[in-house]
Amino acid sequence: MTIPIPSGTQVWLATGHTDMRKGFDGLALLVQETLKRDPHGGHLFVFRGRSGGLIKVLWHDGQGMCLFAKRLERGRFIWPQAADGAVTITPAQLAYLLEGCC
Repeated sequence: MTIPIPSGTQVWLATGHTDMRKGFDGLALLVQETLKRDPHGGHLFVFRGRSGGLIKVLWHDGQGMCLFAKRLERGRFIWPQAADGAVTITPAQLAYLLEGCC
């Protein structure tokens, strides 16, 4: 999965696990209330489910909200251990995460 990330865009990983039944509205609400960020600000917000094999990326591209998902056939996405909050990573680190490199 390749997301055309504009220069200056931040990538936020929501630590802990997220209910992967959530869609656009539920994840945008998490961004606002839990992460204290603007989901329409053009930054990427990445969420991982409890099992670790599914992630979702929420992004407002300037025209509308986009929701990307990737499910691994085997293995788990590596994730920070904190219970809640967010950490930032670079777009390059996101690409490695999506490719399963790190």
